[in-house]
Amino acid sequence: MSGYFDHIDPIKFEGPDSTTDLAFKYYDPKKIIMGKTMEEHLRVAVCYWHNFCWDGADVFGGPTFNRPWLAGTNDQAAADAKLDAAFSFFEKLGNPFFCFHDTDVMAAAETPQEHIENFAVIVDKIEAKMAQTKTKLLWGTANMFSHPRYMSGASTNPNPDVVAFGALQVKHCLEATHRLGGAGYVMWGGREGYETILNTDVGREMDQLGRFVNMVVEHKHKIGFKGDIWIEPKPHEPTKHQYDRDVATVYGFLKTYGLENEVGVNIEPNHATLAGHNFEHEVEMANAFGIFGSIDFNRGDPQNGWDTDQFPYDLRENTMALYYILRGGGFKNGGANFDAKVRRQSNDPEDLFYAHIGGMDLLARALENAADLIKSEKLSGFVDNRYKGWDSGMGKKMLNGKADLDDMAAYALKTNISPAPISGRQEYLENIVTYHTK
Repeated sequence: MSGYFDHIDPIKFEGPDSTTDLAFKYYDPKKIIMGKTMEEHLRVAVCYWHNFCWDGADVFGGPTFNRPWLAGTNDQAAADAKLDAAFSFFEKLGNPFFCFHDTDVMAAAETPQEHIENFAVIVDKIEAKMAQTKTKLLWGTANMFSHPRYMSGASTNPNPDVVAFGALQVKHCLEATHRLGGAGYVMWGGREGYETILNTDVGREMDQLGRFVNMVVEHKHKIGFKGDIWIEPKPHEPTKHQYDRDVATVYGFLKTYGLENEVGVNIEPNHATLAGHNFEHEVEMANAFGIFGSIDFNRGDPQNGWDTDQFPYDLRENTMALYYILRGGGFKNGGANFDAKVRRQSNDPEDLFYAHIGGMDLLARALENAADLIKSEKLSGFVDNRYKGWDSGMGKKMLNGKADLDDMAAYALKTNISPAPISGRQEYLENIVTYHTK
């Protein structure tokens, strides 16, 4: 089915003065920024699910895309056609990575044996496609939320037989990710939560989830997988409440179950806003806890209270996100996966390219802005100066455990002053960001 994109030429970088619609204006993969190429910094991935599995249907209407590979039943022939289309798209766009769920790529299966067999067939074919092209796997994951068996969760399900089926999926998907050279493995608890607490034993479910993630980590080491394991936070939807609400909640979970040195986070901006945070907050919280991993770049719609998974377009927001990503050391195994989908009315093949070109150009501009902010040292210098009192004297003693509550109280009494507040200069700092957003 690669013929679907045959009329589109490979996407090239032509610069900001280009008048070609299907060309990069800012994403120059070989451009050096802070000692690394733009491609190395961003590690752009295309997701399999929104681009090659979604048919444009929503709760109010049927499919609008008419993708040839989505016609009819989800059998092996359809999986093969989808694979051809996906890798044709990757080659034309020139992105270095892709991401997938197990059920995205394989023929439909009901029994455990069918799942193993159908997944094995397509993994062989993915491996062959990767060998033919330059596209690498950023991360894999198992879909343990779509099938009706998971209506009450996967690892948190009240039925251990369901948990066992989920374990089978994760085992084979983690092993496939390892085999395909994936840089990471993501666990998104789409239904790991509850719709009503009336029928839920929260403590039991948290223990189930904690043990399940520990089993995944144990299996990672057993098979020799050197990539990262990431949890993707989300506060709700489809459940009323999910146990991986935000980065701070995930870190508390990891600490409770002894996983803080084994598991990180894959952050999604739309999930951050649903949790009441902004994008850079979640990035910097992950940096503070030492669990930053990867990003699913997208956005929500401020007029909608759900996960719309739109392509990013806010340059200032993404400049700040890239600023804190770079300040934290940048991506290591993670990358910039576009967990985003074109709108139902954008139903031509070209629309998939317009969306990704726009997203990649946006991140390229944000990356350069963030690098300029770091080089200027205006934000970091202000913050360092604001906290300089903690680098010496009683502040340093307190942090080093050499001063207790009595010592601090005695110090306050000895100085016998009412400390003067120091301006946070928020507007000044916001102006700095404005001047570097271009």
